[in-house]
Amino acid sequence: MPIREKTFWLDTVEMPVLPQQPLPERVDVAVIGAGFTGLSAARTLAKRGAKVAVLDSHTVGWGASSRNGGMVLTGLKLGATTLISRYGKEMARRMYDGSLKSIDCVEAIVREEKIDCAFARCGHLEVACKAKHFEYFKREAEVIAREFGHALRVVPRNELQSEIGSPIYHGGLVDETSAGVNPARYVAGLARAAGRAGVAIVENTRAEKIEREARQGAQGWSVATPRGTLWAREVFVATSGYTSGVTPALQKKIVPIGSYIIVTEPLPEELAAQVSPRNRMIYDSKNYLYYYRLTPDRRMLFGGRAAFFPETENTIRISAEILRRGMIDVYPQLRDTKVEYVWGGTLDFAFDILPHAGQLDGMYFSLGYAGHGVAMSTYLGTKMAELILDGRDQNPFSGLPFPGAPLGLYSGKPWFLPLAGVWYKFLDWIS
Repeated sequence: MPIREKTFWLDTVEMPVLPQQPLPERVDVAVIGAGFTGLSAARTLAKRGAKVAVLDSHTVGWGASSRNGGMVLTGLKLGATTLISRYGKEMARRMYDGSLKSIDCVEAIVREEKIDCAFARCGHLEVACKAKHFEYFKREAEVIAREFGHALRVVPRNELQSEIGSPIYHGGLVDETSAGVNPARYVAGLARAAGRAGVAIVENTRAEKIEREARQGAQGWSVATPRGTLWAREVFVATSGYTSGVTPALQKKIVPIGSYIIVTEPLPEELAAQVSPRNRMIYDSKNYLYYYRLTPDRRMLFGGRAAFFPETENTIRISAEILRRGMIDVYPQLRDTKVEYVWGGTLDFAFDILPHAGQLDGMYFSLGYAGHGVAMSTYLGTKMAELILDGRDQNPFSGLPFPGAPLGLYSGKPWFLPLAGVWYKFLDWIS
């Protein structure tokens, strides 16, 4: 059977069929983007009585929210030592604590809305590609325990077989707090929950222009779409890696980076238990990393930055072979296992590799998750909704400077991605 160039998760769910409804003329909040961030915010806003419309140029969960690996991870892309040295202990603690609370936030929504999405606190395992990476793991675990009060378990190389059926790594670091989820089922459940709360979700309706406009003495925003114009008191931008020139100030601060995934046929029970004895969410210590896990039906999902450019037919097909070779390097026992799915998606990286949420040019936003978005996007969506509703600012990234490109050499089109790919491969080689 040929490899299907399709997101595996979408074959496991019936996405909500939303009736084509008229574009609301006036709302309290217009949310741009029907992924985890936007739907989480919309649900919170509507449950507190706000009139909300969510606009998406495609359909619910079309972007990264259905295309990711379903890893609900603690921590941030930057390590604890780096966070403390850059931002000081107090802000670093606040950001790291936000990453822990984000897992609880997802779990609470899944429970409250009864979302059938295979959410499970299986923990994550980071594996060390080099001996010096493992030494770094040990130092990080000590810093996180001392400064943030959160315990991680260091796994030396001679004990790693209890966590992963691969001999190539030099040790590991386990966080039992992390979880796994079927992301397509989760985003579908979020959409249904938002709809029950009264949110108008308007699919296939691109925001083409957003401008300041006062109506009846109230300050707000005019949002032009192909189906007409909507007026909103507030606008919340939740477009992540698909942020466009409609919000140029945000587009210049976010770099879209491609990430690609293959999924195999279901593994025999014994083989599945061998490759991942504890069913962890697993990723390695490289910049140009691999991440992998078993799906609920025992397939191997294996992803990585096989190409830095966002997905095209060409990059998806090239990535399928690159990732298959990578999977066999990690797991030689999967050499004869068939790959059934391949797809790509687009991540959003800020220039400081941290999430950002707040206001820019008068619009609210949340983005920049850098591959840690399943939990953080949900959490920041709820926190930004609370800020919009009553001014209560519990965003752990509040006050964090939001840098653009050095010397202003970026207009939103990432011309430098091939150079970035070469640079990160070089860093992996010398690290």
